[in-house]
Amino acid sequence: MENIININGVNVRYKTTGEGDDVLLLHGWGCNIEIWKPIQDGLEKHHRVTAIDFPGFGQSQEPPEIWGVEEYTQCTERLIEQLGLQKPTLIGHSFGGRVSILLASRNNYVGKVILTDAAGIKPQSTKISVSRIFSKLKKATAKVIGEAATEKLVRPFVNSLASEDYKNASGIMKEVLKKVVDEDLQHVMPSIKAPTLLIWGANDTATPVSDAQIMEKLIPDAGLVVVPGCTHFAFLENTPFFLTVAENFLKS
Repeated sequence: MENIININGVNVRYKTTGEGDDVLLLHGWGCNIEIWKPIQDGLEKHHRVTAIDFPGFGQSQEPPEIWGVEEYTQCTERLIEQLGLQKPTLIGHSFGGRVSILLASRNNYVGKVILTDAAGIKPQSTKISVSRIFSKLKKATAKVIGEAATEKLVRPFVNSLASEDYKNASGIMKEVLKKVVDEDLQHVMPSIKAPTLLIWGANDTATPVSDAQIMEKLIPDAGLVVVPGCTHFAFLENTPFFLTVAENFLKS
């Protein structure tokens, strides 16, 4: 069943299939419900699986203001409450991993957590951070040569240094991305009480295995499975393996 739910004035699309224990799928930046189709199709045989479009993605409305991980987590908490999900297992990929981490760190109703190529460790450096430097440069330069000339001078640098996610985002979502990409969640990881499984692509360069190793140390009941030959989308690149490992974890 695909539907729209209103959460604090924001329309959020979700899709629920199957019956059984609840599983909530939380996608990464720039993705939507559709990315989870092979996983939802596999898990719905034994579980009630819900996938959502985060606000600003897919068919959900954009947030009314610049949100951070906190606001996205609050929205997800309200969704769990309004849909009546019981002790859901959270499966979070990339940005969805950030929300899963924060949500699980403060809610004992979370059953289990699966983080796959998840974000949450602040990167050493990012292209977005560089573009922020150029934004400050633009303001300073505009006072000297004017805004039009500054835009022509600075924009090529920003475009070449900004990530594809940043370049493809709309106005407000660019600001959201700049806010969430630097949020480090290591301080809340020790508060996660739910059993946690980390499934990681061995060749992930966006959120490297070293991030997963830090998470494994900080989350009290966590284990790490590294998938050979896979990158940042291990759950799609080797779906049969992902489903087998996930189902065994959910049954244990």
